[in-house]
Amino acid sequence: MSLVSTTRSGAANIMEEIVDGTFGMPLPIGVRAWDGSHAGPASGPQAVLRRRAALRHFLWSPGELGLARAFVAGDLDVEGDLTDGLRRCWAAVRRNGLDGWRIGARGWRDIALAALRLGAIGPRPPIPAAEARMSGGLHTRRRDRAAIAHHYDVGNDFYALLLDPSMAYSCGYFPTGAEDLAAAQEAKLELICRKLGLREGTRLLDVGCGWGSLLLHAARYHGVEATGITLSRSQFEHIERRVSQLGLQGRVHVRLQDYRELTDEPYDAVASVEMGEHVGESRYDEYVATLHRMLRPRGRLLLQQMSRSGSAAEGGGAFISSYIAPDMTMVPVGRTVDRIEAGGFEVRDVEAMREHYASTVDAWARVLDEQQERALQLLGPEQLRVWRLYLAGGLLAFEENRMGVDQIVAVRSDDRGASGMPPVLREAVR
Repeated sequence: MSLVSTTRSGAANIMEEIVDGTFGMPLPIGVRAWDGSHAGPASGPQAVLRRRAALRHFLWSPGELGLARAFVAGDLDVEGDLTDGLRRCWAAVRRNGLDGWRIGARGWRDIALAALRLGAIGPRPPIPAAEARMSGGLHTRRRDRAAIAHHYDVGNDFYALLLDPSMAYSCGYFPTGAEDLAAAQEAKLELICRKLGLREGTRLLDVGCGWGSLLLHAARYHGVEATGITLSRSQFEHIERRVSQLGLQGRVHVRLQDYRELTDEPYDAVASVEMGEHVGESRYDEYVATLHRMLRPRGRLLLQQMSRSGSAAEGGGAFISSYIAPDMTMVPVGRTVDRIEAGGFEVRDVEAMREHYASTVDAWARVLDEQQERALQLLGPEQLRVWRLYLAGGLLAFEENRMGVDQIVAVRSDDRGASGMPPVLREAVR
């Protein structure tokens, strides 16, 4: 029996009429509904509405969040290449000049009537258990710990499956474009070490150290004494095990600590790799002041941070904020540079690495696809769908310049304004 309806009154055909009437565009990908009807392109990615609940998610939470909830719950799926499906949808939105999810009164009337015809009117579907449920004041220490735990404490076994052997969970560096993920992450770690001018005996602080990839690399290959702080217990326990396995006791130290609790003597170099996004706009000046206080005069700072174009502070969107990184803030790189300079640093170099992040996320997505059965065992079905959507959407955001990432090198000059930096940093580190 064919799954395609022979009439034009099926659920998919009704939705096609709504998309055309409300948004003024054809369906960018094919749609198959629970009644077997089909509309839109027959080839390429296909959106599959398995149950009416997929529409109810959207009615209760219009826009990105409703669609994300439907996907995570399994009421909505995409057969074929998910990234390509999202790419076609974004292209259609741009091509038709659509501004977000703004729907006029007439559009909502038509949507409500269509939902009534489809039997999709009803109570709010259950919100997926994978969605973050934050409480307490924004960017309080307790809430920040909970936000970090939500994403980073899903299990070290899963991250070991997804990431390279160093467990670097940040943008890699592909200087030739031919590197595999492990080589790209090693190149990124080495690039950071050279930009910081690390050498034997340097005291390095890594604020938001992840699973310790930079700490361990810097200690093993540059002879530094490295200290890292993290809010994730899973990361803390992993680093302690690796320090013991590699015989780096006394040279690598890790603490389960908030950056606001740092009271050490100044370090020779400070790194903070993709942690500034979690600090929050209201706390960012305090974060910069802490980094400045933790550096000795002539000490270098390397900040690697994601950015977003536009004039207003933004997170990663409704899906990212609800399922991946609650309370995350991303701003244009220029605003970050301004805040660093206002905090007493001299900014010496800014290197855009957006395309490198697209390559990094693509590598993670391929691993997840190849290891989907094992990932399902480790995550469960909801969390696996979260990660599929996260990586597909993230790849496109970097590919299409909706998000960026930059390495910023700054220095705390001494009382006379001397930086101790080489005249041309790029030539010194390549």
